[in-house]
Amino acid sequence: MRFWQRVIIDAILFIALTGFFQQSGAFRVSSIWVALAASLVLAILNASIKPILQIISLPITILTLGLFSIIINALMLSLTSLLVGSTVFYFASFGTTMLVAIVLSVCNAIISNYFNRGV
Repeated sequence: MRFWQRVIIDAILFIALTGFFQQSGAFRVSSIWVALAASLVLAILNASIKPILQIISLPITILTLGLFSIIINALMLSLTSLLVGSTVFYFASFGTTMLVAIVLSVCNAIISNYFNRGV
């Protein structure tokens, strides 16, 4: 999937997940523009910092059979929240960040598979 397609899809997923977590207030995105900015920042972080973290954490990722990658994805989301602004892109706890990371990863895998099939 192309870069801008992924940025737009992540922004849509951020808005959808905000609606899902709206009652508890665990995850909040203040506007569509913040969602676009956050997805752009997340894409840049995933391209620059995430590969370094994956190499450093390779032994623990192997020991946990890949489950540590959820922690890395949650760290990328936390760093995105820090860079975008904690008042407009907010996670209540690291557990919420991990849950959003899991849902985001699963949705991205399904959507990427759909686009790669050519349907």
